[in-house]
Amino acid sequence: MSKRFNRKRFFKGLAIGTLALPFGIRAFRPVQAQTTGKAIGYDKKFKWKMVTTWPPNFPVLGEGCVYFANWIREMSGGRLDIHVYGGGELVPPLEVFDTVRSGAAQIGHGASYYWAGKLPSAQFFASVPFGLNAQQLNAWLISGGGLELWEELYADYGLIPIPGGNTGVQMGGWYNREINTVNDLKGLKMRMPGVGGKVLERAGGSPVLLAGGEIYTGLERGIIDAAEWIGPYHDFKMGFQQIAKYYYTPGWHELGTELEIMINEQAFSELPNDLKAIVKTAAFRLNHWVLSEFEARNSEYLAKIKETDGVEIRRFSDEILQTLRSYADEAIEDLAQSDAFTKRTYESFQAFRHNISNWSSVSEKVYYQDIEL
Repeated sequence: MSKRFNRKRFFKGLAIGTLALPFGIRAFRPVQAQTTGKAIGYDKKFKWKMVTTWPPNFPVLGEGCVYFANWIREMSGGRLDIHVYGGGELVPPLEVFDTVRSGAAQIGHGASYYWAGKLPSAQFFASVPFGLNAQQLNAWLISGGGLELWEELYADYGLIPIPGGNTGVQMGGWYNREINTVNDLKGLKMRMPGVGGKVLERAGGSPVLLAGGEIYTGLERGIIDAAEWIGPYHDFKMGFQQIAKYYYTPGWHELGTELEIMINEQAFSELPNDLKAIVKTAAFRLNHWVLSEFEARNSEYLAKIKETDGVEIRRFSDEILQTLRSYADEAIEDLAQSDAFTKRTYESFQAFRHNISNWSSVSEKVYYQDIEL
């Protein structure tokens, strides 16, 4: 898929709920794999459906799903063909989890905090306020035991989760009024879902749930006073700089939101070992590509926002951030009491966060604070 589609036209029409290793075939008879499991059947082809929470070809996230399917098609020599459906094309965006679980589609892409109503602990595998940044969250998942917990959680639903991208640090949102003290949050109507919304409530604000395509109109008409979305790239394309004056940083509510690929366990078990490896390899490539794309595009579009007349980029004060963090700790502690598994996930997450914070305090933090970039 070409990346040269009209992004501006796409975003104007947005209205959704709120990411070569060809095989030389020498023979067509099955060849026994060296590892245990199914034989590699070079003559058998598989067709899968992939449902996503993103609209068709949604920049970075939807694009990434198409790339993922293309990579698998290339690496498998066409033996595994995945058709990607954007949110609403086959099923509504927030029905992805149940659709893949039922087997109506073999694979899906979204963010695990969308399923928090079913699985409270799922939020830790996406993002929680004042949690881990992208590289830290990936480290917990891949090398710190997080993925094993995630797999255990999804196993009860017949699903296999794999990291499938990360947005990186998000921005703190667009505001139609200055936020100088914690008191300025009182009565603030802000589009902010999830645990971040619960933190805002504790600060006296009112979280409002709006679909992505409704945010611009909500800000324009005063239905909401503020809104968070993702970062400079998508925010600029949505046109928020035209209707809100203050753009705040940092995005304390989502420091690095992990996206997910979920696979129907039965469908995955029917693949030969080489195709299983190809799917996992493509997923990890997607995980890296999405974060890289966000970093590149956000840096480009931050410059555009800075050039926009009337927009001021502000930093939340230390007092505000410290207060919000105390509220976040309370909200996450409450979340941890949801059930025994959530508590176990929370304990693993917290222990890893403590250790990696010690490391980052003498590495990256020192670099950013003491060296002018």
